[in-house]
Amino acid sequence: MFIIGNLFGALAQLVHLVLTAFSWLILIRALISWVSPDPFNPIVQFLYRATDPVLEPIRRRMPYLGGIDFSPLLAFLLIMFLDRFLVQTLLDLSVRF
Repeated sequence: MFIIGNLFGALAQLVHLVLTAFSWLILIRALISWVSPDPFNPIVQFLYRATDPVLEPIRRRMPYLGGIDFSPLLAFLLIMFLDRFLVQTLLDLSVRF
């Protein structure tokens, strides 16, 4: 049974790593948006392609308040919730096995 516990522990670390990397991508995109980047830059295009699947549904459901886009903030909150809930649940499962 310790193998299943190790599997859940490794899965928890992997999920935590992916969520942390994605939160960094959202932060970098939000910071880059303040300086009006070149849309043809490959790094900017990668940031847009990587973060748009999460930010666009939030933007459609949440109106702009005073011309400020709060979708990255809401995405951060969702990522933090997933990190605390999902990763902790996986770690608890790994301890039980």
